[in-house]
Amino acid sequence: MKKPSQIRAKKHLSQNFLTDENVINKIIRCFDLKDDDHVVEIGPGYGSMTFPMIEIIGSIDVIELDKDLVKYLNENDDKKSVNVIQADALSFDFSSLKKKRSMRLIGNLPYHISTPILFHLLDFSECFEDFHVMVQKEVADRMVSNHNNKIYGRLSVAIQSRCKASKVFDIKPGAFHPKPKVISSIVKLEPTISLGNEVHSKLDEIIRIAFNQRRKKIRNSLKEVFSPQELSDCGIDPNLRAENLSVEDYIRLSKVRDQAQ
Repeated sequence: MKKPSQIRAKKHLSQNFLTDENVINKIIRCFDLKDDDHVVEIGPGYGSMTFPMIEIIGSIDVIELDKDLVKYLNENDDKKSVNVIQADALSFDFSSLKKKRSMRLIGNLPYHISTPILFHLLDFSECFEDFHVMVQKEVADRMVSNHNNKIYGRLSVAIQSRCKASKVFDIKPGAFHPKPKVISSIVKLEPTISLGNEVHSKLDEIIRIAFNQRRKKIRNSLKEVFSPQELSDCGIDPNLRAENLSVEDYIRLSKVRDQAQ
C-alpha cells in the first residue's frame, strides 16, 4: 500500500496536498467541529484532514475525482466512517447528501477551477450551515472585497449577496506538496437568508453584464436592462462604473428587475 509521501500529485487536476500538521490542525480548529456535524469535504486528497476530523465527528462525506485517491481513502478507512464519492464537484448534486440538519463544507478547491466550483456551490447555499474553502489568495481577496476596489467583481457580488464572507488566514506554499507558486487562504462563508431564485437569477444576469464591461459607465453597460432614469430612481448614479456599486445596490436593481417582469 502506498504511503502518502509516495502518492504523486496529478498536475492536470491541480493537486497540491496539504502536509503541514500544524496548518492542518489550525484549519480543523477554525472549523470548530461539533460531534454531530454533518460534514462534506471536497478534494480530501489522501485524507490529511479527513482522518483527523472523523476522530471528532465520527463520519464524513467526501467528494474526490481521482480514482487512485478514492482507492487509497477506502483502503485506509479503518473505522469505515468515510463515505467516499467518486465525482466531479463541479457537477455534483450536493442536495443529494442533505439529511435533517444543515451540512458544513470544507474543501481544498483546485486552483484552476476554484471560481466555477464556488459558483456551483452557491446554488446549494440553502443546504449548508457554512463553507470553509481553501483557495488561491487572489481569489480569496476577490471573494471578500468591498466595492470601489479594482479586485471587486462578479464573484464578490455573487458570494456576498448569498453569504457573509470573511477571510480566516493565509497559508504559505511550504505547507503543501508539491509547493504551489501562490499563497493560499481559508475563507469562511455563512449563507444568509435567500433572496429567492428569481431575484438571484436577475442578479446573476445583471452582474454578468455589468462586469463584462466594467470600464464602462453603467448607463452604457446596463443600457439594455435599465434606462439612466431607472438607475437614478434606484438611488444609483448612472455615471458610476460596475465596481462602484455595492452589493446592496445590485440587490436593489435585481428586485426592481424582478418586479418589472
